[in-house]
Amino acid sequence: MLMQGFASFLGLISLVLLVLAVFAFIDAAMRRTDAYPAANKQTKVLWLVFLGITIASNYFGIMILQIAGLVATIVYLVDVRPALKAVTGGSSGPRRGGSSSDGPYGPYNGGR
Repeated sequence: MLMQGFASFLGLISLVLLVLAVFAFIDAAMRRTDAYPAANKQTKVLWLVFLGITIASNYFGIMILQIAGLVATIVYLVDVRPALKAVTGGSSGPRRGGSSSDGPYGPYNGGR
C-alpha cells in the first residue's frame, strides 16, 4: 500500500517535470533567434536541443537525463528567460499597454 502511494507520488512529480519542460520548450521556441546572443546566452537551437532531450527523457523515464534536464529547465526558466524578456522588452508577442483611454489609433480625448 505504501509503495503504491510512493509510486503514484513519483509519477505525479514526473508529470509536473514533463509539463515544466514542455512549457520551457514552447517558450524557447517562441523567442526571437537574435535575442539569445543579445542577452549573452547560448543559441536558440542549443536551448531547444537541451529542452527537447529533457522532454524525451521525462517521457521515456531515463533517470540520469531527467536530472540533467531538470537542471537545464531550471536554468532556462530562472536565468535565460528573464534575460530574453529584458532584451526583447517583455513578452515574445506584440507589446500591449498604454492607458485606459487609448483607442486602436491612439489616445481618445473625448471629442475635444
